[in-house]
Order: sequence, then C-alpha cells, then structure tokens
Amino acid sequence: MDALYTAVATATHGREGRAVSSDGTLDLQLGIPAQMGGSGQGTNPEQLFAAGYAACFASALGLVGRAAKVDVTQAAVTGEVSIGKQGEGFGLAVTLRVELPDTVDEATGRKLVEQAHQVCPYSNATRGNIPVELVIE
Repeated sequence: MDALYTAVATATHGREGRAVSSDGTLDLQLGIPAQMGGSGQGTNPEQLFAAGYAACFASALGLVGRAAKVDVTQAAVTGEVSIGKQGEGFGLAVTLRVELPDTVDEATGRKLVEQAHQVCPYSNATRGNIPVELVIE
C-alpha cells in the first residue's frame, strides 16, 4: 500500500483514560459503558469505531454513486458496533444501516451499497475477521 495519510493517536489508561491525536484535534475522555459495568462517562472505543466506519462507508458510497452517476449525497450511514465475549476474550460485530435518498430505487441502492462494501477501507480491514451486516433502510 502507498499511504496517502497516516493518523496518529495515543491512548493512555485504557478504557478509562484519554485518547489524543498527534495534531490535537481529537482529545477525548474515555470511559467504560454502563452496560459493561463502568460509569458510562466518556467515549468508548466501540463508539469511535462506529463513527469512523460510518463516515468511511458513507464516503465509499459517494465514490461508487458518482461513478454510477447516482446521487447519494443525502445518504446517511449509521454504524453499530457490538462487543461481547468470544472464546477466552472478546469480539466485535458491526451493523451498518444505510438510509438512501428516496430517488434511489431498491435494486440500484443494494448494488451501490455492495460496491461500497468492496471499496471501503474499513470493510476491507474487517472482511473475514468480524461479522458485518449491511441493512438498507
């Protein structure tokens, strides 16, 4: 891979610490979700992954939409990242909910979402590693 950009962030004190990007634009308090026994104060890694994947997938959808000459600029992607016990450790699962504009028919929308799933870097990184469900709403 010929890197176009490299993001750098440092996390200290794990899930109950802080995450800061090298340029300072990201500076977040981290916290364990209440559902996992924490205070629920602060952002957690699953929220960050959900936001990143949703944004990346929306960009990939825009890319394939432009190539197909289909306007998907008003599409919204919601990422849901679940964490749970898996064997001796923990695992993740993702659901991406894609809300397409009313002007995009169901067959075209499904084709574009599948194409976006092939070009999205997050999809390529997770493929074969964790389950990813695509839901068109």
